[in-house]
Amino acid sequence: MAAIPTYRWRLAPDGLATRRQLRARGLRPGGQDVAAQLERPRRRRGPLVAYLYLIEQAKPVRPMTPAKWAALAKANAARRVCPECRRDAGYVIPLSLGMCTPCAYPDEQRAA
Repeated sequence: MAAIPTYRWRLAPDGLATRRQLRARGLRPGGQDVAAQLERPRRRRGPLVAYLYLIEQAKPVRPMTPAKWAALAKANAARRVCPECRRDAGYVIPLSLGMCTPCAYPDEQRAA
């Protein structure tokens, strides 16, 4: 198995980009293998690693289809419905509560 070329942080040659950098350019890796990696040293833990891909082999990002937009809207709407009272809370239900604020704190709502 061949070793992947490793570069220090911010010292990668031109023509390579991380997934986020590709996405900012409207590209995606498109099934290509990792071309190299960056390592950023840390004091008490192992280094942070970022994988690099060849920009010239990257493909354009696939556009969202109407079906994907509909599925995304449905998923976001489901995050707003309280599982306790089954009403649309008007905001995304916090995972820490697991229900809307009136259901999570019923005593505080009556006092107000």
